[in-house]
Amino acid sequence: MIDTSRIERLGRRERVILVGVVLPGGTHNADDPLDEIRGLAKTAGLDVVGTMLQKRQQVDIATYIGSGKVEELKELVAAYEADVVVFDNDLGPGQTRNLERLLESKVIDRTEVILDIFATHAQTHEAHLQVELAQLEYAMPRLKRMWTHLSRYKGGIGVRGPGEKQLEEDRRLVVHRIQELKAKLGKIQARKEREVAGRGAFPTVSLVGYTNAGKSTLMNALTDAGVLVEDKLFATLDTRTRKWRFRGGGAALLSDTVGFIRNLPHSLVASFKATLEEASQADLLLHVVDASSPEAEMQVHAVEEVLEELGLKDHPTLLILNKVDKVLDPSFLDVLRARHRDSISISAAKGDGLEGLEQAVRSALLDHALDAEIETGVGDGRVLAYLAQHAQIQNRTYDEDRERVLLQCRLPRRCLDFLYEHGAEVRLNAERIYA
Repeated sequence: MIDTSRIERLGRRERVILVGVVLPGGTHNADDPLDEIRGLAKTAGLDVVGTMLQKRQQVDIATYIGSGKVEELKELVAAYEADVVVFDNDLGPGQTRNLERLLESKVIDRTEVILDIFATHAQTHEAHLQVELAQLEYAMPRLKRMWTHLSRYKGGIGVRGPGEKQLEEDRRLVVHRIQELKAKLGKIQARKEREVAGRGAFPTVSLVGYTNAGKSTLMNALTDAGVLVEDKLFATLDTRTRKWRFRGGGAALLSDTVGFIRNLPHSLVASFKATLEEASQADLLLHVVDASSPEAEMQVHAVEEVLEELGLKDHPTLLILNKVDKVLDPSFLDVLRARHRDSISISAAKGDGLEGLEQAVRSALLDHALDAEIETGVGDGRVLAYLAQHAQIQNRTYDEDRERVLLQCRLPRRCLDFLYEHGAEVRLNAERIYA
């Protein structure tokens, strides 16, 4: 007799059990702690067949969830014929090995799911390099599990990218490849810094925000950029820059960036610094928030944490409350507006509030960008290097003895304190009007 159940399993999506451990001080959705990992699993193409949730004061050193829950989870895996167990937590290499041995099933954690999604969505050469670097840095302490029996894997969640290609067979080769990738990405980042710094004709604005907050929809509404828009997490990885022509005249360069997420793996933040160069060099950040999400406030804090990690905590920023047309309870929106009094409410999908957004952006750019003449000694490397990084230098003029240099440049207002502190002579011209 033919085993039809086996035939049905061939070619289907991997069946997964989601496991979440809620610890004191965690940032999970209070109503549905597994909501986000469920969305990640959907984006990764997994079929969620069961869930398990546990509240603990601290993790179990050996198995994260404790022996009793391990037995319960093993029964759940057998009952649902699950292929993979996915934890909404970051597991240590030893914990993963112990769980796989006890459950007799593949076990992956939150970071590995995110890395897999990034590997699937990477389109450009740069994105592929960034994802591979993040994967290898994640794999370093897990080499025993990931490389020893690599040949038995036939693809699937957690083994795409470098695992599928079998590029690394031991630690020495992995370290060499990491160094090689870092060198390549370093050159890309340096090139991007020059490209961004060289855009002197227009002010620059960068969209940041939680993944699926509507950044790509907003960019399309403002610039007709044609950026991919999907109702899934991390639909866009690569930065795109388009000219945003203001209705009242003038323009700015608007960039879309990769979405953030709570507990975004540090390896991804580091790997994607070249992509995020647009944000670090922008005159203004637009922090886009999904106002219809019950977790909007948590998402705001998650993005702020990543911005702080990138050194952008004090960067000029406007908070944009998007998707207001989807807010079911108006009082919820009122609370958000009260907490963020300088925020701007819009619906990018319907085009509501975009005129007010444009006015706020123009005003913010006027507040933060100046035309100035900076005079300093030609040997003052610290000031000259700072201006090269943070200002758009339009002209240089040297005195007869070539001992001093006068630079005509455009720079954010926040740079003035540094210049004053280091003895540069600063002469401010009329503030630039983007019209």
